[in-house]
Amino acid sequence: MIKLHPKILEKDGKKEFAVIPYEELVKIQEDLDDYESLKALRKAKTKEANAKTVSLKEAKKILDIE
Repeated sequence: MIKLHPKILEKDGKKEFAVIPYEELVKIQEDLDDYESLKALRKAKTKEANAKTVSLKEAKKILDIE
């Protein structure tokens, strides 16, 4: 897990904003992109769980690329 180093800005004595270093923002964005990709992959695997499959050997024969 990424360790964050936020600076908390207050307005009228209440916490209003959190400012983080740019490098931490980039890491968070990358992690979120990875997570979204993982969710999409899991959704696709669930959707295709019962789909018909062919072996690599069969696919090569079908595509005539042996």
